Amino acid sequence: MSAAEILSYSIHFAAAALSLGLLLTVLRILRGPALPDRLLGLDMLVAIAIGFIAVIAIKSGFNLYIDIAIALSLVGFLATVAFARFILARGLSPETEKGRETMPKPRHGKPARRKHKGAR
Repeated sequence: MSAAEILSYSIHFAAAALSLGLLLTVLRILRGPALPDRLLGLDMLVAIAIGFIAVIAIKSGFNLYIDIAIALSLVGFLATVAFARFILARGLSPETEKGRETMPKPRHGKPARRKHKGAR
């Protein structure tokens, strides 16, 4: 078995594994159930796309694809940070607010008092 055959089998295996990962990630994005799950799925899609670009770069021997993959990784990171800030600024998602209604009440009759700034 020559090195070219091993490389060919490795490229086909990597493409198949990335395709399976792409399919499972798309299913996770469609099923949800919450916005952070979908955000994580979109971030995973960027990582899989970077993997596909790397496999294509190895198969074609055209090294410029590696620069494209690096640029995509930077854009993907910035998009993930922006979405995370959006979720944080929005507050609790409706899915978690439903769960708060079913939380047990504290056992004490009165809730604990909070001290305000400047109070003695």
